[in-house]
Formats: sequence, structure tokens, C-alpha cells
Amino acid sequence: MDTTIRHYQLADQQKVLEISAATAFFGEAVEAFLDDRHLYMDAFGRYYTDQEAQYAWVAEKPEGVVGFLFGCADTPVQVKRWRSYILRVVLLKALSGKYKLGKKTANFAWGMLMGSLRGEQANIDLIEFPAHLQINVSDGYRGAGLGRKLIDAYLEQLKGMNIRGVHLETTSHNEAACHLYEKIGFQMLDEKTNRFWTRMLGYAVSNRSYGLKL
Repeated sequence: MDTTIRHYQLADQQKVLEISAATAFFGEAVEAFLDDRHLYMDAFGRYYTDQEAQYAWVAEKPEGVVGFLFGCADTPVQVKRWRSYILRVVLLKALSGKYKLGKKTANFAWGMLMGSLRGEQANIDLIEFPAHLQINVSDGYRGAGLGRKLIDAYLEQLKGMNIRGVHLETTSHNEAACHLYEKIGFQMLDEKTNRFWTRMLGYAVSNRSYGLKL
């Protein structure tokens, strides 16, 4: 009863970005695979708060924002905007020395590049599932239904827009999240081995895509 699920507001930006960095490595801090959390916040969080804010939701407790959901209604358009944003904003900052770029960052970038070349990304039918979402909840607040409430709010928004379907991407390592998605009604669309996370974690990890028709 002390949780409010509401649309993202500009005043939430810093807290949302902090949560994104603090939970980026399967619920743990992004420093496990990147040298500078500001790089992650800019590349994978700030785009949504700047360009897709109308689809962002937050879970707020009396002590503040403790979780968020990012989304978009048209993934092909979003991908083009995100790539432009990376070139205009993130790459420029990197070339200007704004980020700490070390061995972790180089290994991650190489791993993602090789994964793309090997076709490790799980397939998604973007005609049937054009919208997407990603969700993060702070440590200490998981398992209390906040993720479900955030997703429910977003799904109602998409239904009101007559969006035909929504997808998300995760990994087999996120067992609790996968269980939640399946409980809501998402179905696995595809699964492919991710060699980077497999090497890093020491056991087999696969990329997964899930879809839900609205």
C-alpha cells in the first residue's frame, strides 16, 4: 500500500540512472563488466530518459524511487534513434576523455561485437512484437511485486495505444525474472548461447527473447 506506480518525471532521472547502474550485472553493479558506470548510464539509460520518457514508469516508496521500467512503442525506430544518440553523444564523450575506458570495457565491447557477428542475439518478430521493455528494481525491494506492477502499468499504456505486441530480452541467468515474465503471459520466442556471459560466470548462459501479444 506504500508503493506508488507512476509515469517517470524529469526529477527522477538521476535516481533512475543510479538504479540502472547498480543493477546492470544481473542485479549487481555494472562495475563487474565496465570500468565507468557513467558510460553505462549514458549509453543504456539516458537515451530512454531523454528520448522515450513517455513510456517510462517508476515504482516509488516513501523513501524514494526504488524501481523503474523503460520502454518504447516502435523498436525499429528506437534502434535508429539510439544508434544516432550513441554516435552524437556517447562516442563524442568517449573521444573527449569523459569516461574511464579500461580492460573491462574493452572486453565487454569485444564480447558484444563477437556475439553480434556470431548471431547470438535471440530472434524477435518486430512486426508482431514492435514494443519493448526493460525493468530494474533496487536490491532490497525485489520479490515484493514491484516488477509486476510496473509491467502491468506499461501494458495498459500500450493497449490504450493499440500496440499489437511487446517483447523483452533477458538471459537464462535471470531465473526469477524469466519466471515473472512467463507468469504474466510472455512466451519465449528464441534462445541462443551467449559466450561472453558464459565465460564470465563460468557456466552456460543463453540470451532469451520473450513476447506477449496485446
